[in-house]
Amino acid sequence: METPTVHEPQWWRGAAIYQVYVRSFADAGGDGVGDLAGVRSRLPYLSDLGVDALWFTPWYASPLADGGYDVADYREIDPAFGTLAEAEKLIAEALDLGIRTIVDIVPNHVSDQHVWFQQALAAPPGSPERARFWFRPGRGEHGELAPNNWRSQFGGSAWTRVTEPDGTPGEWYLHRFAPEQPDLNWDHPEIRREHEDVLRFWFDRGAAGVRIDSAAELVKDPALPDYDYEAPHAPDEPHPYIDREELHDIYRSWRAIADSYPQPRALIGEVWLPDPVRFARYLRPDELHTAFNFGFLACPWDAVELRDTITTTLAVHAPVGAPATWVLANHDITRTATRYGREHTGFDFADKAHGIPTDLELGTRRARAAALLSLALPGSVYLYQGEELALPEVEDIPADRIEDPMYHRTGGVDPGRDGCRVPIPWSGVVPPYGFSPPTAEAEPWLPQPAAWARLGAEAQDGDPASMLTLYRQALRIRRDEAALGDGPMEWLTAEADGAALGPRVLAFRRGAGFTCLVNLSDAAVPLPGPAAAEVLLASGPTPGGLLPPDTAVWLRTT
Repeated sequence: METPTVHEPQWWRGAAIYQVYVRSFADAGGDGVGDLAGVRSRLPYLSDLGVDALWFTPWYASPLADGGYDVADYREIDPAFGTLAEAEKLIAEALDLGIRTIVDIVPNHVSDQHVWFQQALAAPPGSPERARFWFRPGRGEHGELAPNNWRSQFGGSAWTRVTEPDGTPGEWYLHRFAPEQPDLNWDHPEIRREHEDVLRFWFDRGAAGVRIDSAAELVKDPALPDYDYEAPHAPDEPHPYIDREELHDIYRSWRAIADSYPQPRALIGEVWLPDPVRFARYLRPDELHTAFNFGFLACPWDAVELRDTITTTLAVHAPVGAPATWVLANHDITRTATRYGREHTGFDFADKAHGIPTDLELGTRRARAAALLSLALPGSVYLYQGEELALPEVEDIPADRIEDPMYHRTGGVDPGRDGCRVPIPWSGVVPPYGFSPPTAEAEPWLPQPAAWARLGAEAQDGDPASMLTLYRQALRIRRDEAALGDGPMEWLTAEADGAALGPRVLAFRRGAGFTCLVNLSDAAVPLPGPAAAEVLLASGPTPGGLLPPDTAVWLRTT
């Protein structure tokens, strides 16, 4: 495959980006934990797969209370993963293969082990050290009640009371996530300066972009009012800690930094907002370049809902001139093959549970079709590690091995996210399936299922029917087809190129000669005749010129 140019302006508009969860990707050190040396050893695999960029979840120094999203030092690599010098080598070696690197920035909070928070704990109330965070006295006669009713994303209160240096119960601090992740006060100018310096630190080392975690949550109402979680709220009603106006000035300053580099740097936001119009405001020309499309990720396997989501996404992005993004899974979401095999195929954190019956054969067939759908849509696409191997969610991890705070903070009511973070199988028929060296004595940090022997990358390599082969072929075609990636699309309606289409068949054209059909109905539909179309790639067999249910096809049309 031809190595893509790394000097392409606005590369993010149509890139295929592969998410690497370092801890679970490849373990070169033999301690059961993935590391940067392991990633470097697998760069040829990623190059053969055909991706344009790698997004790394946090690899910084961290106590790993939340999988690295509790950052203790942005300028150091966690020793479990390697060193800063190795990260610089990885960025350079990937770039030699035409693969850019995107690093993860977590601006809403830091680790409770960060030097700033340790200084705050040692300082008195009202001190400059505490002003970097949200320390407040409690309510109640003796300050025994939290300052307000805000909830943690991980369950329970968003406040924790500290013990002061003299041993007495003291102030409370805000943490919208785990207690080990104190929220930063973005009204403080030092917080802004530090994050701008962190951006420059990684851009100077060759990072081509940053993914911004919880991008709509940084700024809080300084009054810290209670919030009525049960009452209906208008989309334009100010929220005390989500989507506040001050955020846009922050991202304008970040955009100025990104634009100051001779090679393009990209800002990619994790923006969970129900209102698509407010979502699009983050993508104005002087703010973020792209943002994750969670509407598509959470959408059920339903033709009407998918079409509405795709149409809405493109319509929202058009006025601000930003490219859409498409993603089926990530390190927080139930894996696609499992989710699509269930009766309810959408995703909602509030309904997340294990033990829901799933048909993996059906789910995998749909996941194959969804891969072709997402890779054919306009804009950039994100691929979570292991999706190209059709890995299912692991739902029987022993309770004493689960590390996700979502599980522990809810007393096991929420199953947590470790089921999609199980280490990747590479080769062999028994764990660790090549994830760790043959001489490793330590087990992988999460147990791998016995059924994964057939899903390893080596087992799928060269198999024309495997998910890995499908992704390799699709990414190659996507790179070669000028009409794919960024650009326009046109929905096809009742009759298209000789193929009869019903309401449960998605059909669209990219450019003059490329068509994608996805059959979400219960019956096979006829493909266009051989005179009108050539099959470039199909997610499954198309016997007798028919497109079976839960199958997608890419066509060269005339």
